[in-house]
Amino acid sequence: MMNRFVDAPPRAVARIATAVLIASTAASGAFAQAPANVPPGAPAHYHELPPLRQQAAEMQQWVDARLNRVLPALMAEYGADMWILAMREYGEDPVFWSMVSPTTFAARRRSIYVFTRQDDGSVERLALGGTSQGGLFQIYRSPHPTPTGEEAELWGDEQWRLLHEIVADRDPDNIVLNISDTWAFSDGLGAGEREALEEALGSYASRIRREPRLAYQYIETRVPEMMPRYRQIQETVHAMISEAFSNAVITPGETTTEDVVWWLRQRVNDLGWDTWFQTSVSVQRRGQELEGSDAIIQPGDLIWTDFGVIAMRLKTDTQHMGYVLRPGETDAPDGLKACLAASNRMQDIQLEEMHPGRTGNEALAGALAEMAREGITGSLYSHPIGDHGHGAGPLIGLWDRQEGVPGRGDAELRPNTWFSIELQASMAIPEWGGARASCRQEEEAYLDGNGDRHWAFRRQARFHLIW
Repeated sequence: MMNRFVDAPPRAVARIATAVLIASTAASGAFAQAPANVPPGAPAHYHELPPLRQQAAEMQQWVDARLNRVLPALMAEYGADMWILAMREYGEDPVFWSMVSPTTFAARRRSIYVFTRQDDGSVERLALGGTSQGGLFQIYRSPHPTPTGEEAELWGDEQWRLLHEIVADRDPDNIVLNISDTWAFSDGLGAGEREALEEALGSYASRIRREPRLAYQYIETRVPEMMPRYRQIQETVHAMISEAFSNAVITPGETTTEDVVWWLRQRVNDLGWDTWFQTSVSVQRRGQELEGSDAIIQPGDLIWTDFGVIAMRLKTDTQHMGYVLRPGETDAPDGLKACLAASNRMQDIQLEEMHPGRTGNEALAGALAEMAREGITGSLYSHPIGDHGHGAGPLIGLWDRQEGVPGRGDAELRPNTWFSIELQASMAIPEWGGARASCRQEEEAYLDGNGDRHWAFRRQARFHLIW
């Protein structure tokens, strides 16, 4: 029988203990997560990714760190004795992608992963089907004879019989399965797989437990070793937007917003990266918003992009603003600069409210209250990011749900997590005859191992200028 933690710490202490274990066991953890402190006016540089083989080695280290540090800490925090993931090829559980080698591109036939917490706090990792993921799992094979004499893969009933034997041998008090009506990240067990799994468990099915936090917090938790690479990716995103929002790409009176969209898409492709949503570019012209192939960028336009990339399985999500100078202008009008400053102040307020232990809804309500006190009009809709663009973890508002988000907004903020701080400030612009502008920004930030908040690279504090 699995030994239990009788004197379990209070939840807040457990969160801190988990964060300390994740961060402190990395020798370079504190250095890796140190803030960048990039000067606002310094140009962003392009960073090419290393060769694929080197990328794979680096990503494998991330997976190793997550399985050896993050997973044991979370299973201990939530008292999970055993966690079983079962899936078939092309029907992968969302958590699968956060615990497999970068050379794995799909589940193998049927893949069953069994995680069992040991008395010393470590976690036994078994793979019934598939590979060892570079030595990270102990794999089981079938005694079935093969034409080549090689070991056969487990198949059909023998896979389920072996699972039952393993469960009976470990005899856990509880078995966590990924079933949730709130969290997609914790709902990866397919209907057919669940039926077969419960049948295989037999009497042990009575020990099934739902603990959605195990899956989504494993996915959302970042190990410090990821930050140096992510910072370079984010700086490259800034460099691409700076180039796109310049005269190297935009000729006022000729270039359309759709031209800029496809320039960004092509630039990403040329780098060997990818996107996880179609890039958006639009202009605001004295309060009217225009986009598409017919929206020709003109002097006096306020230009905006929403741009996200994928590099080494990491996602970004960034929104920046630019201004097209009119003849004789050397900067954006004061009214527009005040609008951008208001959105910067909203960023400060949001980060100030993102204390570990608070829920997303609490961080939203606190920030909105402070905005009201300061007379700022706008909306907040930040989200986790990392393995997914709209990632696992607490939502801090939605653009159309400023009263809070039941369920996903009730999750607590935790150290060692990344967020896209997404928002918009709305303001009447005197130079536009009182028409309103929406200054929309989105920038990656992170909570370090202590829960302190920093920008992954830096935020936009001045307009990109086109002349």
